[in-house]
Amino acid sequence: MAFAYMLLVLVLAVFIAAFILLVVGTIYFALSNSEIPPGVDQPVKLRLLHIILTGTAVLGKILERLGLCSQVGFVRYMRQGKKLGEDPKLFIKDLQFGRVPVRLYQPQAPSAGRRRGVIYFHGGGWMFGSIDSYETVCRYIAGESESVVVSVEYRLAPEHTYPAQYEDCLAASTHFMKMAEDYGVDPACIILAGDSAGGNLAAAVCQTLVTSADLPKVHAQLLIYPCLQAIDFNLPSYQQNRGVPILFRERAAFYVLQYLTGDASFLEDVLEGSHLPVDVKLKFRKWLSADNIPKEFKVRGYKPKVPIGCSLEVYEAVKGLCEPSFSPLLAEEAVVHQLPASFILTCEYDVLRDDGLLYKKRLEDSGVPVTWYHIENGFHGVISLFGHGGLSFPTGKKGLDSIVSFLRSL
Repeated sequence: MAFAYMLLVLVLAVFIAAFILLVVGTIYFALSNSEIPPGVDQPVKLRLLHIILTGTAVLGKILERLGLCSQVGFVRYMRQGKKLGEDPKLFIKDLQFGRVPVRLYQPQAPSAGRRRGVIYFHGGGWMFGSIDSYETVCRYIAGESESVVVSVEYRLAPEHTYPAQYEDCLAASTHFMKMAEDYGVDPACIILAGDSAGGNLAAAVCQTLVTSADLPKVHAQLLIYPCLQAIDFNLPSYQQNRGVPILFRERAAFYVLQYLTGDASFLEDVLEGSHLPVDVKLKFRKWLSADNIPKEFKVRGYKPKVPIGCSLEVYEAVKGLCEPSFSPLLAEEAVVHQLPASFILTCEYDVLRDDGLLYKKRLEDSGVPVTWYHIENGFHGVISLFGHGGLSFPTGKKGLDSIVSFLRSL
């Protein structure tokens, strides 16, 4: 009996020691591999958020090695959020648009005419995120802008790779545009919206739909810190914010490759810029160059990188990155000229900041009206944290209100 008791105490002690080491190791790793700029909104809270996200990933990896579940599955579960209860302002219903699950948010208040419709594609690096995890964001947009919002549950990588996510978003958008009147929406006032990877999908779908002759014209596109190219990971914002949570430079490239092929074997090539031939890079230089970024966004430091070549093996594996449906910044001029009024939100402390700035310039140069909202103390993902209690940030609310104001102006 005494031996069994001692054995139990020993097992508990080992478990507690392992748990303490895990916590301490996670905190140390999170502190040592990240940079929290002093100008960011609530830096201490951002540090805590980063520790939580890092701890979730570490625990997921441990569970994966124990054979209990995959790391990706565990992280998805922890970030899933929950479906909220009824909303007194909204009718909320889960539907299927063809094979694509969606969630519909309709204002309950009477309307003098048909409402505007917003098709929303969530962020999450094409690997994470869901209609549940974006419930608070979509409820707020629908309620405050008095719009009908459709949140799209597209397939995720690495189980499903490009162009599955794009195809799901295009299919859901096409369905809604054809059936808009059934949901009390004016077919001539439909807006495509999304954040991060969802911003990429919104931009790509919008470019496809402007060339469609049998559908109503998209009224506007709303892009929240979008990822718009996978050619250059050495732009000023990538250099300045490479270690700023919650999206590191290396993770951005990792997500891109997971979306493309489900394989990150050529991660270092992508980061170094040796994944595409020099002549391909020069072809896109007119639109994708640090020279097109205003000087004030280079004051925190920028070192131009000399273009280098690549092997045929690498290029063949990743050349899909050059397709406009993957990198919307690279679309043909004839397509860009047709794009609708656009809203672009960028954050100063975000590796994707310059993607937004470059697209803003492309659109303006093509005569497309652009409303730009820049969050000086913002970081990547701040909008998606809205409604998450103590993990929400004031700048996220301000950014969301700017989105609502833009929608109300249409």
